[in-house]
Amino acid sequence: MPRKKKSSLEIIIVNYNAQFWLKKTLSSLKKRYLDQAYHRVKVTVVDNASTDDSTTLVKRNFRWAGLIQARKNLGFAKANNLALEKSQTDYVMLLNSDVEFTADSNLDLLVDYLNQHPQVAVIGPKIVFTDGSLDPACHRGEPTLWAALTYFLKLEALFPTSSWFGQYHQGFKPLNQTHQVDAVSGAAMMVRQTAIKQVGLLDERFFMYAEDLDWCRRFRNKGWQVVFYPDVSLIHHKYKSGLKNTSQAIARKTRKHFYNTMLQYYDKHYAQSYPGWVRKLVKIFITIKKGAL
Repeated sequence: MPRKKKSSLEIIIVNYNAQFWLKKTLSSLKKRYLDQAYHRVKVTVVDNASTDDSTTLVKRNFRWAGLIQARKNLGFAKANNLALEKSQTDYVMLLNSDVEFTADSNLDLLVDYLNQHPQVAVIGPKIVFTDGSLDPACHRGEPTLWAALTYFLKLEALFPTSSWFGQYHQGFKPLNQTHQVDAVSGAAMMVRQTAIKQVGLLDERFFMYAEDLDWCRRFRNKGWQVVFYPDVSLIHHKYKSGLKNTSQAIARKTRKHFYNTMLQYYDKHYAQSYPGWVRKLVKIFITIKKGAL
């Protein structure tokens, strides 16, 4: 067996009442990657006070994974930060608890790319849905007012390869080639530790959604690059604990976070660049979208 390379990776998985999917994620992670991994890998599960015996599952069936138990649901950013602030590996990877590994999920390739490209802070694999279609969240542009407007008005859907109307998901770029993007998805993103030390941890004001967009923007603002790497792919069983959750109470709460986050992101990055009436219009638009979902 070859000697492990010097580079090390910590995979951080935040879980909240997703026992079934967490089991699938950890099982496929071990079978499809860990058992053949060339780099040194550590796995940490951060549980957000689940009530579905998720922690028992990890303790009994996946003893090779570390476990951090929060006393309450801290949200995605803060829960990840619990592990990030303790991590000492060269790289860390945020991974959703509803992601499945396949034969094309060799994370060593992402580590190798980061080793060879020191200017890159963040790299994201191609994330696909169960039908094989691309999860567009893994390949995004900065959500400027124009990019957000064309997306919500469905102009991007009508002209997905247009550099004018498709700025948010950047469908005009070659999706089969490695290239820079503005942001990748927090469902599966690998990050350089030295860049984190410069830029800081995830912004905890974002309870869920947009923390990945914000982090990628902060890295880019410091001169780092964000890269989309399609030669590694993962399956995302999306919405299993999100907007389409079978629990209507959770779905309503998640929907509230989704739209409130839009205004939070605008206030943090754009409010100072536009007059106050623009924010009012943005808030009205978001309120309308809340009612329409």
